[in-house]
Amino acid sequence: MELRRLGDSDLEVTEISLGSWLTYGHGVEADQTEACTRAAFDAGINFFDTANIYGVGAAEEVWGEVLSGFPREEYVLATKVYFPMSETDSGLSREQIHKQIDKSLERLRTDYVDLYQCHRFDVNTPIEETMEALTEVVEAGKARYLGFSEWTPEQIRAGLEVEGAAKFVSSQPQYNAIWRAPEAEAFELCAENGISQIVWSPLAQGVLTGKYVPGEPHPADSRAAKDDVSFAIERYMDDDVLAAVQRLVPIAEEAGLTMVQLALAWALRRPELASVIIGATKPDHVHANVAASGVDLDDATIAAIDEALADVAITEPRLAGFAQEGVRHR
Repeated sequence: MELRRLGDSDLEVTEISLGSWLTYGHGVEADQTEACTRAAFDAGINFFDTANIYGVGAAEEVWGEVLSGFPREEYVLATKVYFPMSETDSGLSREQIHKQIDKSLERLRTDYVDLYQCHRFDVNTPIEETMEALTEVVEAGKARYLGFSEWTPEQIRAGLEVEGAAKFVSSQPQYNAIWRAPEAEAFELCAENGISQIVWSPLAQGVLTGKYVPGEPHPADSRAAKDDVSFAIERYMDDDVLAAVQRLVPIAEEAGLTMVQLALAWALRRPELASVIIGATKPDHVHANVAASGVDLDDATIAAIDEALADVAITEPRLAGFAQEGVRHR
């Protein structure tokens, strides 16, 4: 498993990381969660990403139990704050940041997280208040570094401009061979400011594995077939998109790779990335994903992928409901 430095921090994270969205504490039993987490350690993964909202605390709780069996210094742990945890608890105010970090640490059974991320931007709280509170969390030793997810360039700049605030080292956007908008939105801005990308949905919610074929029923055990999590994949379940993905099958075969390896290696070709976050419900999924670490695609293969997906790839900057535009100042 190859390592990459996370922005301007002193953290080195594995190219493949394990996430708990839509899985642990939500749709996957505790024994499966433990098996997948142990498989990740066995495979060399050192970076684990969760959020307080995943399962409304349940994902943090289950990982707190499982990860407590491993030496804390052997893994990098990230969580997030923003989404409503109750009718009165949400956003990035000073009160909420301090309240939610303490609750997250309690659930995770640790004194600190390595990376504390703003899950979205809070347009209702002055950016100065948010950044000052996050800095206080770092100064208190409850988080080593800061990150954000799905912020616009305007919002990123606003956070960076708060005088005396702790600096961001990571950005977590959706990014894959179909959803390429972050390349135009934030990659260059982040790189100029010592911020790495740790991307979610690098397999387009499983669509880039090629298991969804136009006109055929979805596999019974797939995400698209499960009502409680299928909402996340809807944006990709278009026959034109699925047909384009099938054009990748011979490209992967020609390169001697699986579809999973091809998709993850395509994302990791960008030096702006520190890690791609995978989801896994079985240990075999973990091992299949980590095989992509260190795979270098040649120019011909990258060009073939681009041509196959040219009609469906999303390259223009857009928010697509992930964030709100605007910044509030004091």
